[in-house]
Amino acid sequence: MKLDNIDIQILRLLTENSRIQWKDLGEQIHMTGQAVGNRIKKLEESGVIKAYSLIINEMKLGILYTAFVSVYMKTTNHHSFIHFINERNEIVEAHRISGEGCYHLKIRVNSQEQLNLFLNTLLKYGNYSLNLSIQEIKHHNPLTATFQ
Repeated sequence: MKLDNIDIQILRLLTENSRIQWKDLGEQIHMTGQAVGNRIKKLEESGVIKAYSLIINEMKLGILYTAFVSVYMKTTNHHSFIHFINERNEIVEAHRISGEGCYHLKIRVNSQEQLNLFLNTLLKYGNYSLNLSIQEIKHHNPLTATFQ
């Protein structure tokens, strides 16, 4: 699906507030709510919009630790590791990377003990290096990086 400027505006506004009413969204981009709704449905059907989600303050839920783990695989058989990634709730992001390591994982846990248990399990697949976040500096809308 080829996106035009209106689609990008709709996506930007939805990423700021996915609960916005179509009528209110339409007023901001000078369209009717029904026209906005039709465009949103097309964006959903084409797979551009995959899902709607919440941004939660994890600290208030007791999820205190964010760790970034670079994984250095022991084997070239990555299928079981990818299955492991998909099964573990602590892993909130996973990327296969080039350069240092094979995978880069973002882990969210509520205790050092939970992180330790995760890392011990991870050793089954390979070695790792670990970096702990001490402060999140920036969390932004990915559309601002792509469509200026």
